[in-house]
Amino acid sequence: LKRDRDVVLAAVAHDGFAPRPRRRLAAVAQEGYALLWADDSLRRDRDVVLTAVAQNGCAVEYADVSLKSDRGVVLAAVKQHGRALRWADASLKRDRDVVLAAVEQDGTALQYVDENFKRDRDVVLAAVA
Repeated sequence: LKRDRDVVLAAVAHDGFAPRPRRRLAAVAQEGYALLWADDSLRRDRDVVLTAVAQNGCAVEYADVSLKSDRGVVLAAVKQHGRALRWADASLKRDRDVVLAAVEQDGTALQYVDENFKRDRDVVLAAVA
């Protein structure tokens, strides 16, 4: 069942776990952490992951490693929850737009940025604003 896209996406549609295949992306839209129980093929599905991180940015933790380096996915994740930067690929922790989006959403995301940004006045100001 972990490979059945409909079942996994609906895994939390009712009482958090009962499957309802008609719901498809509604499950991760309701609870992004449904990715935790997803088959690897679904964790590689960009649409599934984008839906999950729109609900809870930190769901990116359970995305396939290839999507943790996808700028669009990570940007969506950090805009929803700045500390999702923790699970981003190192290259995106050096991306000014991604870093600013993360620290503007949650200043404590500063701990996950590339070291050079920790000395960047604009980034630090955005984190404490």
